[in-house]
Amino acid sequence: MRFDRNTFVAGTIDEVFAFFSDPKNLAVITPPSMGFQILDAPDRTLRRDDRIRYRIRVLGVPLQWITHITEWSEGRFFTDVQEKGPYRQWIHRHEFSPEGSGVMMTDRVDYELPLGIVGRIFGGWLVRRQLDAIFDYRQRMIQQRFAQRSD
Repeated sequence: MRFDRNTFVAGTIDEVFAFFSDPKNLAVITPPSMGFQILDAPDRTLRRDDRIRYRIRVLGVPLQWITHITEWSEGRFFTDVQEKGPYRQWIHRHEFSPEGSGVMMTDRVDYELPLGIVGRIFGGWLVRRQLDAIFDYRQRMIQQRFAQRSD
């Protein structure tokens, strides 16, 4: 399954990429209802082969999630892959490209739910709704954050 989202950000490519390179900013763009808490992450900007371990709540259930940064091209893109978490597979590519007076940020998530076809039939619609809500929140927080910087 695939989820795509494009977000225009009013900032420079360096500012926007730097924001997403700081693991602490994950908490800023994650809905509070998910109870997001970083348990272990580099105390510096991210780079290839880094891992982030955090706790989230999915449908109220606390889970540990570990992501691994498998690709990194400074100022252009990076990819994080779930090593442990609620999905059978989760590959999230973040791309950044200059556009007009800002940056177009593209999130592409390729994911597979647990339980195969049963998971897709019974949970696919719910997960899609959750992803829409999570990325709607992210979009609002990112746009607010960068609107404040340009003021």
